[in-house]
Amino acid sequence: MDEILEILNDIDDSIDYKTEKHLIDDHLLTSFNIISLVSELEDHYDISIEAADMTNENFNSAENILAMVERLSEE
Repeated sequence: MDEILEILNDIDDSIDYKTEKHLIDDHLLTSFNIISLVSELEDHYDISIEAADMTNENFNSAENILAMVERLSEE
């Protein structure tokens, strides 16, 4: 989780990612932030995030992002 939080903080350090559960629904992350996040996650974890994975559910919280990364890492 610490690595996910570090990546998120590098993108925008004004958000409390440990407690926030609505990053997408509340428009806390911009489309540019999301593109940057996807790129960083793909590079860091050597995964491929497909369009089907780009859902609010997968990106609304750090916990959801971690769950997605773990799932994609196992594929």
